[in-house]
Amino acid sequence: MKSLINIHLLNGWFPSTLFALTALSALLVVILPPAHHGTSRRRLPARLCELIAGLTGFCVSGLVVWLLSDVFLVFGVSLGWMVMLIIDIGIGAATFAVCAAVGSRGLRRATACVMAVLSLISCAVRVDMVYGEYTTLGSLFGVAAFKEVSSSHISGKASMSVKEWQRLAKRGTLPSMPEAGEIRTVDIPATASHFKARNADVYLPPAALSSKPPALPVMVMLAGQPGSPDRFFNASGIATTLNDYAAKHHGLAPIVVSPDQNGAATQNSLCADTPVYGKAETYLTVDVTKWIRRTLPVSTSPNDWLIGGFSQGGTCSTQLGPAHPGIYGHIYAADGELAPTDHDRATTITRYFNGDAKLYQRHVPTEIIKRNAPSMQTLFSIAGEWDTKSQRNAAIIAKAAKQAGMTVHLATAKGSGHDWHTVNTGLAAVIDRFCAQSGIGTDRRELSTYPNLQMLAVDG
Repeated sequence: MKSLINIHLLNGWFPSTLFALTALSALLVVILPPAHHGTSRRRLPARLCELIAGLTGFCVSGLVVWLLSDVFLVFGVSLGWMVMLIIDIGIGAATFAVCAAVGSRGLRRATACVMAVLSLISCAVRVDMVYGEYTTLGSLFGVAAFKEVSSSHISGKASMSVKEWQRLAKRGTLPSMPEAGEIRTVDIPATASHFKARNADVYLPPAALSSKPPALPVMVMLAGQPGSPDRFFNASGIATTLNDYAAKHHGLAPIVVSPDQNGAATQNSLCADTPVYGKAETYLTVDVTKWIRRTLPVSTSPNDWLIGGFSQGGTCSTQLGPAHPGIYGHIYAADGELAPTDHDRATTITRYFNGDAKLYQRHVPTEIIKRNAPSMQTLFSIAGEWDTKSQRNAAIIAKAAKQAGMTVHLATAKGSGHDWHTVNTGLAAVIDRFCAQSGIGTDRRELSTYPNLQMLAVDG
């Protein structure tokens, strides 16, 4: 069972085998003759009908998907041309296969039925590869990806500073620690907020797992909506990145905590205290913060704390970061919105804020930034090259942040859209910068040298 839920959907043998079988079934359907095996003049109309059906499915799918994605914005953001093209091809291939199955017998009919199913599955997997959302079969079905944390995995309060740890490293007298860090799931009590949150996930680097850990920096990272703490770790691969970092820095890397900001995959708390889903902001900024400081070996300096996220989680980071400079010194936003929104602005104000537009406005990132200016925080904001709406959002928020005195970096991720590839493109640079700012490392190389990262000028 464990091997089944761990099947990787983004790379490895499964997607390669699936695509190969889909192509093979399509080839057989093309080669095998239709049911009418009279003269070639009778075969041509049958194949022509199948081709017309496939093209019709492709065109109708293209129109419907475009309307849902770019006109009615059913998904909140555009799916992007690549995803729309993949869906159109998948529907077109499945329609072709269904038509072939209806007009065939025996082996060709069976093969066409298999092709129709495989085409749809391949379409779904290929879309997932673009977004990078579900990494394993288990993550697709919401299976818990990590074991629960136990007291034996956490040493609690820090025993020394990072500088003291580095001095011990030079002398070769570091405490024993594992070679790699670990991810664990934990229930963070909602003592102050009473917010109904799902379990959080925590990454502990090797240094944090030693008997005498140093006071480490913290990254509070939020997945999008729909999403979950598991989704963040599975889709970002941040544990592997930080394990590699720790291997080069004497076991040092940030502790990463991914709490649940929504309560369920279908809910959007707006990361605010509202009567709809409860006190999400209080949970994240009070309950989660107190738990981290009380339970984990962390620094309490805002300079050593970063809040970040993707999509709705990115919006949350640009709300909570500027609103709580005493907690977070750094902000990372990937493909965030201009304002917290559930469906549309009017619906959000009516449902969450009892129709009070001024109260809603207090939760808009640009307004929060202006209200708390001047600021010494840093903001790194990124949007996918194919996600033009998020690019506009990022530029507007970056301008407000710069005017408030923040150190701002604005970027696009080449070759990606509203997806986890954008998150990971920016994350590589953010980790290096954050670790240097918090004293773990020294890497401050030019941001433009990171793969697929295009830096932009910030107006203001």
